[in-house]
Amino acid sequence: MAILDHPCIPAVVLIVEDEMMLRMRAVDMVEDAGYTPLEALDAAEAVAILESRSDIALMCTDIQMPGQMDGVGLAHAVNARWPAIRIIVVSGQLNLPHLDLPPRSRFFGKPLNAAEVIAEMRDMIG
Repeated sequence: MAILDHPCIPAVVLIVEDEMMLRMRAVDMVEDAGYTPLEALDAAEAVAILESRSDIALMCTDIQMPGQMDGVGLAHAVNARWPAIRIIVVSGQLNLPHLDLPPRSRFFGKPLNAAEVIAEMRDMIG
């Protein structure tokens, strides 16, 4: 009987970003951190992925994206349905006076500092 060594399986990080170049950069950061990236272009696609998988440890989402739900709404929806998933929210708009994020979520302004984001991912995932 084979015994799986689960600590050797990299954690999965869902990246929700509609801008291709920014999404590619986020994928690189996730891979540099030692995790497995999944990609979604908007909140609807992200929810569909989350509903089909049980191995996502962290979601990183942009605030501004197309569709009916922005990144803050997505963060709250994910926190309500999948509270174990950690969340990083990013935005190029640094003047966000009343950013209401779920508990244990983190915010980063763009442009992202790769070292800071990787360190935060590792801290959040463990």
